[in-house]
Order: sequence, then C-alpha cells, then structure tokens
Amino acid sequence: MDDLSILVCDDSKSARMQMIETLHTIGIKSIFEASDGDEAISICHEKKPDLVFMDIIMPNKDGIAALKEIHQQYPHIKVIMASSTSGQAHLKKSKLLGAYSFIQKPISEITIRDIIYKYFEERFNSPFKV
Repeated sequence: MDDLSILVCDDSKSARMQMIETLHTIGIKSIFEASDGDEAISICHEKKPDLVFMDIIMPNKDGIAALKEIHQQYPHIKVIMASSTSGQAHLKKSKLLGAYSFIQKPISEITIRDIIYKYFEERFNSPFKV
C-alpha cells in the first residue's frame, strides 16, 4: 500500500485526525488533508491522490460541489462521500456525480479497510494481500 495516496477532506479537524490515524494504522503513508471543498480541489490538482474521503456538509464549497469538479477533471480519482446524515438525496446526487462510494459517519476502521481493499483489488485486478 506504499503507492496508495489518500486525501481526507472534512471541516472537522478532529474527524480528519481520527481518519488519518486510522489510515496510518492500516498502513497508508501518503495522506493529505483538506478542510473544505476548495482546498480538496486544489490538493487534487497538485497531488492527484488515488482516493478522497469527502465530507458532504462543509463551509465554502461543500462535498457535492467538490465531487462534481474533481470527477469532471480527474475521473480516475475515486471519491468516497461521507455524511453524518442518512439523506437519500445526498446519496442519489453523489452517485449521479460519480462518487465511488457513500459511507455513514462515524466511519469505522472496518469500513475504511473494506473500501481500500476494494479499490486495491479493482486497480491491480488481484485480491488484496496484507
């Protein structure tokens, strides 16, 4: 997993730190962070991460708007939308705009592992091995 890069975007610093800590535990070394959609887009331009964990409700530019822009410019970047609300409208809109997955907060380590393993297996066309 050394070559896997992940961007964590959430307006809550504690939520970002928790996600980053979990990613480190899993073995991810290349992790970037953003506090809103504008910052996430900027980091995607500069770093081109493989995966983005994106909160939906954020100030400045929300996750839906950022997803749309990232997916249009970098369709290879997989964006996983995260929300503390279980709104079907967010889920539907995220899928229409190209979200790779949609997860409910709080996000468990198992959920994060499952998404990363799925991505790894799709990318390399082989089962993930720890």
